[in-house]
Amino acid sequence: MPSSVAKRISAEDRLDRLFHALSDRTRRALLRRLETGPAMVTELAAPFRMSLPAVSKHLRVLEAAALIKRRVDGRIHRCSLNAAPLEEAERWLERYRFFWTDRLAALARYAEGENR
Repeated sequence: MPSSVAKRISAEDRLDRLFHALSDRTRRALLRRLETGPAMVTELAAPFRMSLPAVSKHLRVLEAAALIKRRVDGRIHRCSLNAAPLEEAERWLERYRFFWTDRLAALARYAEGENR
């Protein structure tokens, strides 16, 4: 996605694309594979029981969320991980951290009270 287009996408739209991309286990598996380094699309598709076009659709969703970058050299497509968008998701989730930490602390207090 050209940077000029990426700049016009709102923060909310970026989060929507990011969480949509992360909502699928195949796409999360593709990201886990890319943690180890860049790979060709055919290498990424190998472990899955789906067609190459189906894997390519998943990769396009990851690209739309800016989670991967694709470099094309002739017929060879090489993908690499771009984890930077996850920082935006982390900032968004951080706003809600106190909900689960507060509940866990309350549960711990309750459990400790029960054991006395």
